[in-house]
Amino acid sequence: MITVLSGGTGTPKLLQGLKEVVDPSDLTIIVNTLENDYFSGVYVSADIDTVMYTMSDMINDELWYGVKNDTFITHERLEEIGCGELLRIGDIDRATKIQKTQLMEKYGLCKACEIQAKNMGISSRIIPMSEEDSEIKIITDIGELEFHDFLIKHQSAPEVLDLKFSKVNPAEGIIDSIKNSNAVIIGPSNPITSISPILSLDGVRDALKDAYVIAVSPIIGSDSVSGPASKFMKALDIEVSSVGVASLYDDFLDLMVIDNKDEDKKIKVNQIINKVIVTNTIMNNLDAKINLAEIIIDSIP
Repeated sequence: MITVLSGGTGTPKLLQGLKEVVDPSDLTIIVNTLENDYFSGVYVSADIDTVMYTMSDMINDELWYGVKNDTFITHERLEEIGCGELLRIGDIDRATKIQKTQLMEKYGLCKACEIQAKNMGISSRIIPMSEEDSEIKIITDIGELEFHDFLIKHQSAPEVLDLKFSKVNPAEGIIDSIKNSNAVIIGPSNPITSISPILSLDGVRDALKDAYVIAVSPIIGSDSVSGPASKFMKALDIEVSSVGVASLYDDFLDLMVIDNKDEDKKIKVNQIINKVIVTNTIMNNLDAKINLAEIIIDSIP
């Protein structure tokens, strides 16, 4: 069994490759919930939905958000009647979110996701990192912002000075999944707002110390492949490089995968992590995703 720690960008691309290389039923995916919130009365768990859409081949893989070929009739009508939304939610995507909201009221988030994944024909196990609501604040040069305000309304433009997020308890099954895995893969998601919240859960880092853990760096050179990870790392005085990412995982990581363009950083990464693989980590087509997945799976002892 393989456990993957995932956010909503970067890692889903790797999941597209992994599900072609291993039996999807052997995959457990623990997904960040830090950014979850309510919009237009429905519960939005963007990272979870992106993972589910990826595993069911529904994902809009141009935006890595929402459903491919979705329509936006409801969103556009809301705009027309003066109920504009911060998020642009498609109609099929909105139906998923409405169902999840209703299921949560009856069963909680984890069971809601289990039901939805089964309905989508997903054989992998998808576990939200926590059942509890969490909160994140981005402290910027224009004031304290909600995460989605920073990301969408301000297009990640403000200078980030600091950030803080609430601590929550791990969902049932997370620690056991890590302990019972042949390997744990930390995907190339934002190490600060996607992966660190999972690592902050009680018992996770200790469980990872006893597991075989592989991480793919989301940083190439001195910038993130996508998203504002580099801004967050800089604000926390973490070197914006694969070396900086390695330092975040140094107490449990066995192997780190870095990009060919970071060949010059291999020695420094190797001083932190015993094993380093240098390969192409830019997943701009399915062949590249499968190739990276094969390299990762082949590296598991």
